[in-house]
Amino acid sequence: MSAPTTVVADQPQKLEKPPVKFSNLLLGAGLNMFEVTTLGQPLEVTKTTMAAHRGDSFASALGRIWSRGGPLGFYQGLIPWAWIEASTKGAVLLFVASEAEFYARRAGASDFVAGISGGVTGGVAQAYATMGFCTCMKTVEITKHKMAATGQAAQGTWATFMDIYRKEGIRGINRGVNAVAIRQMTNWGSRFGLSRLAEQGIRDFTGKSASEKLSAWEKILASGLGGGLSAWNQPIEVIRVEMQSKKEDPNRPKKMTVGNTFNYIYKQNGIKGLYRGVAPRIGLGVWQTICMVALGDMAKTYVEKLTGETVTAKH
Repeated sequence: MSAPTTVVADQPQKLEKPPVKFSNLLLGAGLNMFEVTTLGQPLEVTKTTMAAHRGDSFASALGRIWSRGGPLGFYQGLIPWAWIEASTKGAVLLFVASEAEFYARRAGASDFVAGISGGVTGGVAQAYATMGFCTCMKTVEITKHKMAATGQAAQGTWATFMDIYRKEGIRGINRGVNAVAIRQMTNWGSRFGLSRLAEQGIRDFTGKSASEKLSAWEKILASGLGGGLSAWNQPIEVIRVEMQSKKEDPNRPKKMTVGNTFNYIYKQNGIKGLYRGVAPRIGLGVWQTICMVALGDMAKTYVEKLTGETVTAKH
């Protein structure tokens, strides 16, 4: 007689937290630095200028930027604020989003819900850790009045920073950080969800199954649609710019909050005012997508050769 066969029940797969590798941080910082130093900052400056000067047309906004220093006017706030933001926000997002996604999955959430949870939590962490003061200082440099017009020497970057710190302290440096947090939270949540929705639409159109990989162009299209459509929250961005702006207006609330800033903009410029700068923001989302998706694969190969580690991050 043959020995009885023992049937072993399948054990549930143990959920393990993926390690955060140096190669992932290097890739995120490198791609973000490239994106902001090329087209990223000019689009950011255009978007911020239009949001701050809501009566300007697109052409007059470009003229205003050019008058601040020609081509270099489009790179105001790049050094050091945009570079600090670009080199650190990827690392903050990776650490926090990875932790949040892991604990969400351990609590029983689906991959989709866990991914959104990680993105939202990481976006909020980005805002309060580094993006708050970086976006504030970029906006201050872009919107401050020229001191040269009154015959005074224009303040430098660090002089402006210290002047705000002496007058308003940490709160002044982080002005508008709550609006930044709301923007980042809704950005990452909607980008993730809308990109996945676009990917499913592409699969349905091309007849590809869920297991088949999308081509590079299909990934760019899906991510570009997700990034562009996520500009629905542009009013939060306009509110953020207004809160951080240094323009003079006696009608502005003295202590600006997200709520009273919304009312101020709406009374002055209506619904259109709340969506000023949405076109360059959509362009910014498309450029970020091209950098992270199209250039991401080439960057992964280079980083793997440089560090000897397998890159696992999805930027």
